[in-house]
Amino acid sequence: MSVNVAEIIVDTLQNAGAKRCYGIVGDTLNHFTDALRQSDIAWVGVRHEEVGGFAAGGEAYMTQELALCAGSCGPGSLHFVNGLFDAHRNGAPVVLIASQIPLSEIGGQFPQEVDQTSIFKQYSVFCETIVSPEQARRMAAQAAQAALAKRGVAVLVVPGDVMTQTPENQLSYRAHQFSYSVRPSAEALVPAVTQLNKGGNITIFAGSGCEDAREQVIALAEKLQAPIAWTSRAKDFIEHENPYQVGMTGVYGLEGGYHAVAECDTLLMLGCNFAFTQFYPERANIIQVDFEPMQIGKHHPVDVGIIGSVRDTCEALSQVVKVNSNSRWLEKCLKRYTKSLNKSAHKSQDADVIHPQELTLAIDRHAAENAFFTADTGSVTVWMLRHIRALKQRRTLASLQHGTMASAYPQALGIQLAHPERQVIAMCGDGGLSMLMGDLLTLVQYRIPLKIVVYNNGSLSFVELEQKVEGLLDAYTELENPDFGDLAKIMGLWGQRVDRESELDTVVSEWLAQPGPALLDVAVNPMELVMPPKVEAGQVASTALYSAKAVVSGRMDDVVHLVKSNFLKR
Repeated sequence: MSVNVAEIIVDTLQNAGAKRCYGIVGDTLNHFTDALRQSDIAWVGVRHEEVGGFAAGGEAYMTQELALCAGSCGPGSLHFVNGLFDAHRNGAPVVLIASQIPLSEIGGQFPQEVDQTSIFKQYSVFCETIVSPEQARRMAAQAAQAALAKRGVAVLVVPGDVMTQTPENQLSYRAHQFSYSVRPSAEALVPAVTQLNKGGNITIFAGSGCEDAREQVIALAEKLQAPIAWTSRAKDFIEHENPYQVGMTGVYGLEGGYHAVAECDTLLMLGCNFAFTQFYPERANIIQVDFEPMQIGKHHPVDVGIIGSVRDTCEALSQVVKVNSNSRWLEKCLKRYTKSLNKSAHKSQDADVIHPQELTLAIDRHAAENAFFTADTGSVTVWMLRHIRALKQRRTLASLQHGTMASAYPQALGIQLAHPERQVIAMCGDGGLSMLMGDLLTLVQYRIPLKIVVYNNGSLSFVELEQKVEGLLDAYTELENPDFGDLAKIMGLWGQRVDRESELDTVVSEWLAQPGPALLDVAVNPMELVMPPKVEAGQVASTALYSAKAVVSGRMDDVVHLVKSNFLKR
């Protein structure tokens, strides 16, 4: 029996571990979806391809196994762009099958012709076009291997007519997976050991490169008596059961992490490529450890660079650095962290107002100990990172590198399909949910038991805050929303709305107990400020300028509400 290119690609990707493919069927894709129908790979038909890109990225990020997307020629594949750019920046192994117009028509301005390669090469680890059937198995294997080894998106562009062709001969190419580490030489460690042995205020700054090195990082912190600050992407690996953790720095952070980084004498960066230079220390010696040479000194000058995995490098350093017997710096940072964490978790005494922190803490109390959480970009990400506890089996995901709206529930959709036995919670902004709301129908159609909560403040609140901090009147951020709970019911989900703090615990518990897809719409304080760990004088002046403009513009009530919501009750 002859086997065509579409069947070869599906067989190769299935052998590489792919279990699901997200997309919308279409003409140039028909033979590929027919091959899927006859395979063990499940087709997940979404209502918008961008949702499919996010879902595949969420699944692949959490499982570190291959996930697939497939798009028809032209607009079908283009709709995946934003979701897959986010997946790539998150390090999720995804393969996109981007079908193309017939090979003989390429370059002739044929309807729906798009140069897929030039678009996806910007953010992919592999991006090639199959132009002959003999290439199919080799190219599919290379795409899968690149996605898994380099942790990113791989793209196979396949003309529709090539899909149906049969190779005259083919070799048995397949994707290989590897497990390896890089240990720095003893000589490479000397400058770092010399600096660390000087003592003083040493801080560890842990990034996502610490994923498989948690015990080694904590052991090194114990020997150095160093507080561990972490980037937002390292939360899952560093925060839980860590006696040395002092939280994040940066806009999403708190005072503990900010001061631990800003005021140290030596900063040891482990698998961390934090991009915001204003949060680095001004006079500290900086040591950076990373697996990738091009990450060293990429965002801020460093004094010592070490190439190696965090796990192996920490083990090596722990064997040779001196024990630090002075814990005053560590204790100071820990005290600051506890104080700032309690302050950020402020509980309102007003039963008529739900602060977003209170909602997040209620979710944290009632959520399973092995739950997955996703969050939309903006203020919801802040509340998740600050107030959802990173227990041993919990995982979190937000669009921290790409910073896109509308990622939370689409990513959670893919995570839930990959982990049907575990609780998955999507923490959505009202702007994010409404941007890609149509795929709530996908949850119903596939009976996906995802739990969605909407932080409904009637605005694009993070943008509004940015405008106020710049001394501008907030403009064009207002959203006229429906009752999302009622809307969910109409679409076939369980839905409910809550607007009183006194009802919160009861309703959150009921929402999480639903057996199928469920959406909880929560009216949260529209004037809540996301306070950074350090407030600059210029920001205070600009916010005062906003207040003055609001008064002049007849919006005195806004100023009063802002003050009452964020300061008088604290």
